[in-house]
Amino acid sequence: MPASGQRSPDGRQARWDRHNQERRQQILAAALAVVEEGEPGAEFHVQQIAERAGLGRTVVYRHFQDRADLDRAIQAQILEDLTGRLLPAVTLDGTVNEIIERIVSTYVGWVVAHPALHRFAEQETSGPLQHGIHQIAGVVVEVLETAIEMLGVELEADDRAAVDPLAFGLVGAVLAAVRRWVSREEQLPSARQLSALLSDSVWHILDGHARRLGLEIDPNLPIEELLGIPDPEAARTAP
Repeated sequence: MPASGQRSPDGRQARWDRHNQERRQQILAAALAVVEEGEPGAEFHVQQIAERAGLGRTVVYRHFQDRADLDRAIQAQILEDLTGRLLPAVTLDGTVNEIIERIVSTYVGWVVAHPALHRFAEQETSGPLQHGIHQIAGVVVEVLETAIEMLGVELEADDRAAVDPLAFGLVGAVLAAVRRWVSREEQLPSARQLSALLSDSVWHILDGHARRLGLEIDPNLPIEELLGIPDPEAARTAP
């Protein structure tokens, strides 16, 4: 039996909660569409979101405390879309050059495709944006630590502790460079060239640290060969 004063959950409450969640997502989807339709940095109003969602303006505010709360929710939704595209690219598949280029070009490509969403998300330097950066950088840290372990590198305590801030610094540098590039009146160099230049910059930083540790890494070798991982396909077909 539930304790005195507590109400046991029932189907009506579950349906109401589900309805509220669906309505909230309906509003956020409408908000993203409104932002995308405008120029980067253009102002928009709650009434536009309500009309796009087919709701009254007062209904929107039933699901958000105020305009600031709505804006944070929109930014969180934008970052969720970005990380959903970017995180699958952060894997140890391909050569080192391919891995770096895949991550950088995925981000640059998303910014080019969604300039208004990118501008709106970066207006908030904390909250959802910072959470998204931490999430992306955290995965990069895991990938670097995995590669270091598989290479059999014995790091001093200070070097091991530096992996985390180094990864965050690399991610931050790429984000800052793209932010500056997309904000310029004329976006030169091209997105393809920018991706290549940023990828080269990331590699040179990683290569510099690797050489300091006595490692010479060929960035054009498949990661399996670089890390000494046996080819599972060859193993299956070997006599």
